[in-house]
Amino acid sequence: MSALVQEFSIKDLEHFTGIKAHTIRAWEQRYGLLNPRRTSTNIRYYTSEDLKLLLNVSLLNQNGHKISHIAAMGEGEMGNALRALETVSDREDHWLGMLKISMLNFDEQLFRSVSKTFEEQSGFSDLLLRLYLPFMGQIGMLWLTNAICPAHEHFVSNLIRQRLFRAVDELPSVDPSYTGSVFALFLPEREIHDISLLMVHYLLRSAGYKSLFLGQSVPLEDLTQLDAQFPELNCVAYCTTYPAENGVEDYFNRVLRESSNTSLRFHYAGRVFNGVESPSERIACHSDGQSLLGSLLNL
Repeated sequence: MSALVQEFSIKDLEHFTGIKAHTIRAWEQRYGLLNPRRTSTNIRYYTSEDLKLLLNVSLLNQNGHKISHIAAMGEGEMGNALRALETVSDREDHWLGMLKISMLNFDEQLFRSVSKTFEEQSGFSDLLLRLYLPFMGQIGMLWLTNAICPAHEHFVSNLIRQRLFRAVDELPSVDPSYTGSVFALFLPEREIHDISLLMVHYLLRSAGYKSLFLGQSVPLEDLTQLDAQFPELNCVAYCTTYPAENGVEDYFNRVLRESSNTSLRFHYAGRVFNGVESPSERIACHSDGQSLLGSLLNL
């Protein structure tokens, strides 16, 4: 049985690499960098090998190599040039590109090597904020648009999850006499993507806060029951797929209705809340993890 070939449109390549479609076409025509195939209905498509090559070309180009020089490179020369970049580049897009290549190749060794090198240079908190959070945001969008298969997303998510659980375990326990802000980190029912929320959990704990990681698909009534034990509890969610874009208003109305007799405060972040106005003083919306953390750490 032949292996399933992943097919990417030129728009998929643009989203994955950040290179505009017209530039990709120009590189094809001028330098023969890519050779797109065609479907039985004559629609152009690219394979995963094309995508990996374009990511490599993009990384080298961003770090000073001319396209004409890259196009003339053999496989071995390109590999040497990429390895030379691994320890000298301080550009986030370089590191993000390397993580994408490790994901496409299911290359655990490369993923861990890139993560370790970045952490040694910038620290673990920066690894989460500057690399992992943007990376998960990008691949979440690619997964939703079928540019990558779920196995890719699960592969890298589990590698990050393993590292985060180990990092949380290494943090000192919160003192029993703690009287500061308390955070309950949860995902709404039908939302299962918890990796970004786990990063927020680590960063809150490392800043000395009491953070309760409740995880996936938590009913609202469970949160309201925590109100008596933790007055003015901050409930934090980082959502990828739920609520749907046209269901955010109804979801917030339900949150306000079911928590009306509590002092709970809610903080929401993630793609589904892009451009959404906060409907109440008790609900704050953020479009990304950096904005969310900035708000929480200043409470």
